[in-house]
Amino acid sequence: MTRNIKLKIEYDGTDFSGWQKQPKLRTVQGEIEDKLKRILQEKITLIGSGRTDVGVHALEQVANFKTESELNLTSMHRGLNSLLPEDIFVKDVEEVDSDFNSRYGAKSRVYRYRICLGKNIFMRRYSWEVPYCLDLSKIKKTTKIILGRQDFTSFCVSKSAKPDNHCFIFRAGWKKDGKRLDFEIEADRFLHTMVRSLVGTLIDAGRGYFSLKDFINILKAKDHKKAGLTAPAKGLYLVKVNY
Repeated sequence: MTRNIKLKIEYDGTDFSGWQKQPKLRTVQGEIEDKLKRILQEKITLIGSGRTDVGVHALEQVANFKTESELNLTSMHRGLNSLLPEDIFVKDVEEVDSDFNSRYGAKSRVYRYRICLGKNIFMRRYSWEVPYCLDLSKIKKTTKIILGRQDFTSFCVSKSAKPDNHCFIFRAGWKKDGKRLDFEIEADRFLHTMVRSLVGTLIDAGRGYFSLKDFINILKAKDHKKAGLTAPAKGLYLVKVNY
């Protein structure tokens, strides 16, 4: 009998060429599929909730796969974590309904972007070090503009594969803790590099490069060339996928 297995995965994306399997490149999907093949003795195709880019991390990526194996979940879980490299960890293994699809069943995804306000040698691989003086109140005020359903073409490096570039932002906000500044955003979908482009442009607004009106015009322009800089991948984390 075919079983549908759901995984919750965390990984340090620093040394990966993203999530999606690619020939001759080290990817998260490729590593996990390889280890599953060894454990289950069959070819496995892993479906991820979404693709994370080169250098992007995950606190809880979700993926699923179909298998004919009768191996119990505990053995599967232990086997995976014993074979996987240190920068991937499977948090949970669960058998789910046959129609569950980690990508198409997702209702929303949550991303977090981490900034260090100044130099931090311990977080340099996992955050964007921003030495500039920022107007956080202006950043927060500007962030409110992106809420709701809007066209985010201006914050997409390449065109989305879907018919349009509209996304619904459920929430987006900033939290400061000492020298750490976190941006968290939840939406029904995200375009390629959208979060990083939004963060970079919002930081530019906080530096005084864009006014509130400028940001509104950037959003309306539907032209990525109008946006500010794109924040580096190392500060971005996939936090949760909601179903």
